[in-house]
Amino acid sequence: MNLTPKDTLIRRIGDSFQQLSGQPLYAAPEASAPGANVYQWLHEDAPYGILAHNTDADPHFIYANGHALASFKYTPEEILAVPSRLSASEQDRPERQRMLEIVLRDGIVYNYSGPRVDKYGRSFMIYDGIVWQLCDPDGRVWGQAALFWTDEFKRPEWFRPVRT
Repeated sequence: MNLTPKDTLIRRIGDSFQQLSGQPLYAAPEASAPGANVYQWLHEDAPYGILAHNTDADPHFIYANGHALASFKYTPEEILAVPSRLSASEQDRPERQRMLEIVLRDGIVYNYSGPRVDKYGRSFMIYDGIVWQLCDPDGRVWGQAALFWTDEFKRPEWFRPVRT
């Protein structure tokens, strides 16, 4: 399979997730079937959001899948210009920052829920979030990523959460 640059980025995000959690990013069985492109499925069809930001002093988003884009109401081009801190309201940023500091220390955080804001300043909740450090196989940190659900209870039949 020839990987696009987007596929390669999603694979790197997934590799870091698997390294820290012990399992691949969640995907429907048909997404991993022979001939299927799991990276395209994760980008276009995953029923949960995937976001990633870089390690700049004021980190900016470097990736958002279709669900994350719909949740935050940004176009793919717009979200890449957004500092990730703006994904939370000003009053919620200290709690978000505390969680990110735990990720820096521990590598991964499970079961994170909290309010977020979309492009228009409207609040919405994320649930069962997993936030993890993005690392190359040699241990070089290049960002952090998050997986989140926007429905508190609805999950696909194939979803089996990582237990912590």
